[in-house]
Amino acid sequence: MGENFYEQERRQELGVAGESVGRYTAKTFLLMFLGLLVTFAVSFGSYATGAIFYVFSIPGIQLILLAAELAVVIGMTAFLHRISSGTATVFFFLYAILNGLVFSAYFLIFELPSLILVFAATALYFGGMAVFGYFTGIDLSRMRTVLVGGLIFLIIANLLMLLIPGLAAMDRLACTIGLIIFLGFTAYDTQKIKALYTYYSRDEIVLRKASIYSALQLYLDFVNLFLYVLRIFGKRRD
Repeated sequence: MGENFYEQERRQELGVAGESVGRYTAKTFLLMFLGLLVTFAVSFGSYATGAIFYVFSIPGIQLILLAAELAVVIGMTAFLHRISSGTATVFFFLYAILNGLVFSAYFLIFELPSLILVFAATALYFGGMAVFGYFTGIDLSRMRTVLVGGLIFLIIANLLMLLIPGLAAMDRLACTIGLIIFLGFTAYDTQKIKALYTYYSRDEIVLRKASIYSALQLYLDFVNLFLYVLRIFGKRRD
């Protein structure tokens, strides 16, 4: 006997994957959290074992790590439609590991209690905006142009502050703007998870890849929020 009307409606609501948008969103956030956990484990492990000193003694390691991170992110996003969801997941955690090596330096620069407080503040900011993005009825897609424009402004401003020492005094202002921008990105990317679920709900394979892509976007939002909060409130070692 075929499905009755109500069974068909429920199947359409849940999508081909057979899970609700709430469960799909939760799985995406779980993947993001696991990425952050890997980053923390690698960064703290490198600091606690002293491996950080060996890593950063390699000539040009900062540029090497930066190039590797860019290659992983660009490769993953550019070829997401061609690679399997398993490969995309490997790329995601590879980026988290590379970022962990980069972040290990912050344990040498900032005091540990300060890092913990900044992480807690970042989690609070991020969580609040994620809840807003998920439950709001406002269409946040209209914010994209403003957010991307703000991101370009931040990139240019940071480059100018590096090249022109006199502009370094504007660092706190740039950090405040960056904090606002990535709070906006957090809400926007959270809402986008629901949009991607609706759009790809009939294609389970693409839906899984979209979840990994969204987890990466949220991971980057959290990391950037953390860095800007750290630059504003972080207490450096003497």
